[in-house]
Amino acid sequence: MAKDEWVIGVIGGSGLYAIDALENAQSIRVESPWGEASDELVIGEIAGKRFVFLSRHGKGHHIPPSDLNFRANVDVLKRAGCTDMVSLSAVGSLREDLPPGSFVIVDQFIDRTFARAKSFFGEGLAAHVSMADPVCPALSDRAEAAAKAAGADSVHRGATYLAMEGPQFSSRAESELYRQWGCDVIGMTAMPEAKLAREAELPYALVAMVTDYDCWRDETADVVVHDILATLQDNAGKAAQTVAEFAKALPDERPANPLDTVLDHAIITAPEAMDAALKTKLDAIAGRVFGER
Repeated sequence: MAKDEWVIGVIGGSGLYAIDALENAQSIRVESPWGEASDELVIGEIAGKRFVFLSRHGKGHHIPPSDLNFRANVDVLKRAGCTDMVSLSAVGSLREDLPPGSFVIVDQFIDRTFARAKSFFGEGLAAHVSMADPVCPALSDRAEAAAKAAGADSVHRGATYLAMEGPQFSSRAESELYRQWGCDVIGMTAMPEAKLAREAELPYALVAMVTDYDCWRDETADVVVHDILATLQDNAGKAAQTVAEFAKALPDERPANPLDTVLDHAIITAPEAMDAALKTKLDAIAGRVFGER
């Protein structure tokens, strides 16, 4: 792969389990030292650019949020040569002006998950990446333009995503609390996905598809899966078209991105003190840095 070639990893959430626009598509199983990824990778081309698609919940949507192997999912995308990562996720709305059917380009997160492995690093090899600005603004610009070109009914740029553990939906008290915090949408899968993408030096953008109002809204019935699925079906076609439009607008050459090298100043453990086994597991995630030491 050329240094300036785009390879876009796309993780499809609830309702998006394939991208028909992929040409010359082939499915491959990529092994990861972090365990099993959610599904096979589907690798192909759209508008002459290479794309790698992964169904976040697996075929048939059989993996609930807390059981997702987020580390393996990000690791296999990195092993497949991905340079950037676009996430498509279903969310609930915490704002009146973000009705079901809206597409939201998220730029901030509040992580309320508690039962998930959140880092590739750990005892024996410590690293601290910045999450002050969790998404790539340039990639998010492209995602916003693509959603508009795809004909999404309403596209909103900039939002705070509350990541909850699930799998249950919010209580009314929780929903009202998150609104007081200034959160705009709520979901179960963006964390630790965005954190792991940053550790993997993959610029990340999130297109959130609003399926329902969360339960804070008195004039709306409580959240039920049946209603969410109906909106998901409406959104799925536009989500797939968003990916196609995203591909069409990519320039031929990928410019260097500051997020490509975030590990340069993040790994704090001295080389002689690094755990050898963990360093081996990090070959795809941090091999670039280890190779330069």
